[in-house]
Amino acid sequence: MFLILTVLFEATAMAVAQDEVIRVDTQLVDVPIAVSSANGLPLRGLTKSNFIVYEDGKRQETVDFSATAARFEVALLLDTSGSTRNDLYLIQRAAKSFIAGLRPGDRVSIIGYNTSRTTTEAFAVSEIIIGLTSDRDLLGGAIDNLKTSNGTPYYDSLIQVVEKVFRDKPKDEFRGRRALVALTDGVDSTSAENFVTVKEMLGQIGIISFFIKVDTREYFESNLLGDCRSATRFSQAQIRRYYKSFNPKSNMEKAVDFCGLGEFERLAISKKLYEIADAEMNELAKSSGGKVFPVADLSEARNAFKSVADEIGTKYTLGYYPSNDKRDGTYRKIKVEVTGLPKGTTVRAREGYTAPVN
Repeated sequence: MFLILTVLFEATAMAVAQDEVIRVDTQLVDVPIAVSSANGLPLRGLTKSNFIVYEDGKRQETVDFSATAARFEVALLLDTSGSTRNDLYLIQRAAKSFIAGLRPGDRVSIIGYNTSRTTTEAFAVSEIIIGLTSDRDLLGGAIDNLKTSNGTPYYDSLIQVVEKVFRDKPKDEFRGRRALVALTDGVDSTSAENFVTVKEMLGQIGIISFFIKVDTREYFESNLLGDCRSATRFSQAQIRRYYKSFNPKSNMEKAVDFCGLGEFERLAISKKLYEIADAEMNELAKSSGGKVFPVADLSEARNAFKSVADEIGTKYTLGYYPSNDKRDGTYRKIKVEVTGLPKGTTVRAREGYTAPVN
C-alpha cells in the first residue's frame, strides 16, 4: 500500500511539474480591449463572460481578466521639438492636466527631448525625465524640467519606451495594462532607429499606443521656402525617407543636399513626410487597440489628453495561453468578440503579436 501511494504521489508531482514547465515556456498573451456602445460611450461593468478571443481563427481559453478599475502604467512622450518649442508652457500645462486626470495608483514615466552639444555641433536627444512613479509631485517637477530640442528623435524615443521604461516585465497588477501616450507630429528627423524596428519592438511587448497628433505642417512649411541658408532644413534622414517612399527603380533625380532642392520639391517632401507620419501613427494605434487624437494646435492638447485619460480608465484586459505553443516567430492574428451586449456595440483590441523564437 505504501509503495502504491508513493508511486501515485511521484506521478502527481511529475504531472504538476510538467504543467508548470508548460506554463513557464508558453507565453501568456495579454489583450487590452475598449468596448463602446452604439452612441460611442464606453461600456463599464463587463465581465470575463462577455468576451470571446480567437487566435488565427481558433477560440482560446481566457485565463486572466482585468476590469476597467485596474491600474495602468503609462509612458508619456512629450515632443518639444520644432514648432512646439515656442509653446512649451502649453505642453506642460496639458501634461499636468493629463496626469491629474489619471486614477490614484496609476504610474507614469515622462520622456522628453533636449539639445546636447559638443565643441562642434548641437544635436537632439531623447531622455527619460523620470521613471515610472505614482508620485504626482515628482511628476509635476519633472514636467517643469522639460527642455526643447533642435530636432526630433521620435523613433529613438519610442525605442527608449521599450528598452528602458518598460524594460522589466510588469508586476501582475499591471500585466496587459501598459500604455504609450505621445504628444507629437510624428515626423522624425534625427533618429538612429527606424519605424520597422519601432513597430516590431512595440508589438512584442503589447502596449497600447495613443497619439495626440499635433498639426505642425503649416508652421513648418512657412519656414521651408526662400534662401536655403536661412530656411528650415530637412535632415539627411528625412530626404532619404522621402526618396525611399518611391519605387526603388524610379528614374527620378535625387538631391542629397537641401540646397539642391527646389521650392516645389521642398513642399513635396514635406507633404510626403507628414503623410508617412500619419500612416505610422495610425498603424501603431490600430494594431495595439489604441487611438489617434488629432489636434489643430497645442491649445487643443488639454482636451485631447482628457480623452486619452478617459480611454485608459475604461480599458479591459484579458489574457490567454495560445493553443498554438510553437515558438516559431510567426505573426498570430487576434480577434475579440463580445457576447450578451446590445446591438451596435464596437470593440477595439490588440490585433496580433509575433510568437517568440527558441
